Amino acid sequence: MSLQDTLRDPAPATPGMAHLRDDWSRFSPRQKMQRWVVMLLCALAIAWSISSIEVIWAWVWDAPQQMGDLFGRMYPPDASNLAAILRVLLDTVNIATVATAIAVVVSLPVALLAAQNTTPNRATLWLGRFILVSSRSINTIIWALLFVAIFGPGAVAGIVAIMFRSIGFVGKLLGEAIEEIDKRPVEALEATGATRFKVILYAIVPQVMPTFWAVAILRWDINLRESTVLGLVGAGGIGIILQGAIDTFRWPEVATILLAIVALVILGEIVSAWLRRRIL
Repeated sequence: MSLQDTLRDPAPATPGMAHLRDDWSRFSPRQKMQRWVVMLLCALAIAWSISSIEVIWAWVWDAPQQMGDLFGRMYPPDASNLAAILRVLLDTVNIATVATAIAVVVSLPVALLAAQNTTPNRATLWLGRFILVSSRSINTIIWALLFVAIFGPGAVAGIVAIMFRSIGFVGKLLGEAIEEIDKRPVEALEATGATRFKVILYAIVPQVMPTFWAVAILRWDINLRESTVLGLVGAGGIGIILQGAIDTFRWPEVATILLAIVALVILGEIVSAWLRRRIL
């Protein structure tokens, strides 16, 4: 048989293979039914959520027109107050930097408590994890509201708020990195009779240092963004003058402040990327 005859009249597949090819499906009928039920439940949950929050649909449909009107009022940006904006922007950077530095130092012992292979006992394990969970469960704005009531308005409340929020983030990632270390250096030092402190210092810390620096840089980048809104609740930073400009309807100045925040975030991305390349 020639090649053309073979291509024109291919060999028939065996009956068993033909049956598999015709009836094969990625999901069984039961799995398909389960998927449809899950999607139906999700759709019902979304519909119930929308109906329960009392959306004023007239305002939703009118939103594009209102956005156009607002952006029209913002143009052109007013840079007459640029010196004050830059000064407060520097305060924002300082708040994020100081809070991150304190948080990464405090999170180290908490991470050691929360890691199963370094915590002394189950009581300290749950204590460390309780600290991490409680820190991450409360938003930075809520922390800021609490500390503004304690310390009064200003940068101190913002620093402490960001620090408390960052401890849970940094400590959780460091704790997971500690649990995934290579156990052989630890066992080798323990076999020589080294103390627990020396085991942590010479066998554990060197292995998690790359993660430590990566997490610290990432958290600083996040805190830089979060510190821009703390002023809305009186916790210092550029949010203070942003709230003042909005309350007095100085929309061109609002545009300048927003552009300054965007420039700060972009600069933070560049700096954090450069630091990662230099350190890691």
